[in-house]
Amino acid sequence: MRREITGFSNPTVKYLRGLRDKKNRRREGKFLVEGLRLLTDARETGRVPEMLVMAKGRDAHPLLDDLERAVMIAGGEIIETSADILSKITGKENPQAVAGMFTEFDTSLQALDRDAGPIWMVAQALRDPGNLGTMLRTCDAVGAGGLILVDDCADPFSVEAVRASMGAVFTQQIGQAGWEEFIAWLRQGDGQLVAASLRDSQDYRSAPYAAPCFILVGNESRGLPEDYEMACDLRVTMPMRGRADSLNAAVAGAVLAYEVLHQLEH
Repeated sequence: MRREITGFSNPTVKYLRGLRDKKNRRREGKFLVEGLRLLTDARETGRVPEMLVMAKGRDAHPLLDDLERAVMIAGGEIIETSADILSKITGKENPQAVAGMFTEFDTSLQALDRDAGPIWMVAQALRDPGNLGTMLRTCDAVGAGGLILVDDCADPFSVEAVRASMGAVFTQQIGQAGWEEFIAWLRQGDGQLVAASLRDSQDYRSAPYAAPCFILVGNESRGLPEDYEMACDLRVTMPMRGRADSLNAAVAGAVLAYEVLHQLEH
């Protein structure tokens, strides 16, 4: 179905705008994605928006034609509106010419295929959506199985996290759970849990990694709780040559992921 929206007070505009709020996303189970590149990434992984919103007067593009066709075949809805209304929906003063609405994925641990990759990333109480999106990009880059979010983390379906993931939100499995649930799930099968730590740790370059390796990264400011670290199979440390005493959480995860990848491949 295709229709046009011309008024700011249209119920659909209010509904889509509300998806910028976490509580509305959770209640509706929907999230927004902005931009042709991200929407094309989604389409290429088999995910098509249920609703496609496009600004009138946009430039023609063959990828946009492909996207429209895919939405129509899937029985979705295409909405044409003004750039100003699209800006109200996305919350950006200069929005890209297209946005899409998707149903959130199943993020239960039971839905994960733990054999999907030799490396997994695990984030505990990660609060910054940019860091979360960056970790998803790292997962994609190293061929990981996915990202598991433990305890109260940022929302992986926020506009900021989706944008920062550069499309990896569609290529990576995402799990969400409390610590006790995660540990119980992990110990049901094979899996080495590795944390960056100063407690009884060894150099990250000489540590004995084993697949599947679950790399645990803590909160940006507090790091990991001590009992979480002590529950790990391996604790590693990275040298700090300057005045800084730690790396950004997402950066630390990326450094570890590439070292694990290097060791597993050699």
